[in-house]
Amino acid sequence: MRDIREFRYAVDQWAAGGTGGPVSDLAVRLRLRTAVLLEGPSDLAAVEALAARRGRDLAAEGVGLVPMGGAMNIGRYAALLGPPGLGLRLKGLCDEREQPFYERGLKRARVPYRGFFVCVSDLEDELIRALGTERVEEVIRAEGDLRAWQTFLNQPAQHGRPRQQQLRRFLGTKKGRKIRYGHLLVEALGPGRVPAPLDGLFTSL
Repeated sequence: MRDIREFRYAVDQWAAGGTGGPVSDLAVRLRLRTAVLLEGPSDLAAVEALAARRGRDLAAEGVGLVPMGGAMNIGRYAALLGPPGLGLRLKGLCDEREQPFYERGLKRARVPYRGFFVCVSDLEDELIRALGTERVEEVIRAEGDLRAWQTFLNQPAQHGRPRQQQLRRFLGTKKGRKIRYGHLLVEALGPGRVPAPLDGLFTSL
């Protein structure tokens, strides 16, 4: 686990203008074949949670999960880790509204777009729809966030909005909440309820 965290840190430093030597050394040490490009830490938490549920040690399989710090970084990360750089096979998740941007960035890096799986709004939205709003509220209650949730619902801006939109917005209102619930919502999924983009990603690895 420490080596894969070092790899992520080294990739971030490389993307920020550093050198690629440490990344290459770590990729060799880890025997990486594939890098999964994720928008941020909440997606990372969800993917790690599903890997644990399915008994998969992705690092041992030669798969490195790499949060990019935002979807707009896809072109740079794809170039560094894909054919122009380390030559790893690239996979990932993509939000529908950012799909054209991903397509352009991946094309420039000579990376097949078919390895990227599209969420309608984002992964949190996919998880909420897969679980259903009542089940998500049960998770919120079990986590001790019921009072915060009720306070949020009383805000004028939330009146009349669909429950799914309210839940999605609630998850993003406090630092760290999306990350925590990315893990919790995956754990709450019933058999056969994994959202299609997330399931497709795992099937492709």
